[in-house]
Amino acid sequence: MKKNLEIKRKAKGWFLSFFREVFVYHNSSLEFRAKLLAAVIGANKVIDDCEKELLQTIAEETYPEDIARVDVLIHTTKEFVNKIIDNNGLNVNELIVSINQDLKDVVRFHEKIEIKQLKRFLVCSEEDEETYITQVRIIEFLENSIENFKKFR
Repeated sequence: MKKNLEIKRKAKGWFLSFFREVFVYHNSSLEFRAKLLAAVIGANKVIDDCEKELLQTIAEETYPEDIARVDVLIHTTKEFVNKIIDNNGLNVNELIVSINQDLKDVVRFHEKIEIKQLKRFLVCSEEDEETYITQVRIIEFLENSIENFKKFR
């Protein structure tokens, strides 16, 4: 019974993610959060157990009252990361450019950046110096973006 509920939940999450622009309230905000998470995870070029667990935890912290949004955030993040991993029309640099453009277009997105959440992924890449440095630079870029936003607000 529990397994059937899990399968139904995942199917619903996949469906909502696929049609998120139509069915998900504040889709652009959720998608922006997914881009942030994917940029940091994608720097590692893999979604291992460490990243999966952190992604699940962060999604649940972000949307504690809405399991459907949790599932859509996870699925959308994994979509972006898989595009990076598979070299399927997206790389980390392009994702950062997209995030930067989103921040220029939608001022309230600066408030969606949770640096502490993103830094938690650094634990997953401590063994790989190159990935770790890339993740730190992505996070520093986002911190600078927040600081600049506050200065010119």
